[in-house]
Amino acid sequence: MPRRDTPLHLGVERRKDVFRALVEAQDREMSLARSREVVGRRFDLTPEEVRQIEREGLEGTWPPL
Repeated sequence: MPRRDTPLHLGVERRKDVFRALVEAQDREMSLARSREVVGRRFDLTPEEVRQIEREGLEGTWPPL
């Protein structure tokens, strides 16, 4: 079940895709702020939604962590 502070319009697999894209962008040495911006645009998410998914992924130790 999604946490209350996660974007509910996205299923867990889609949120994991967003998280994976964030990690991969940062692995390519993109800054945290820039990676959030690029991934947000790619998945049509607000900055807050990206941060919520990022938190969820870190707390859940989602791959590729």
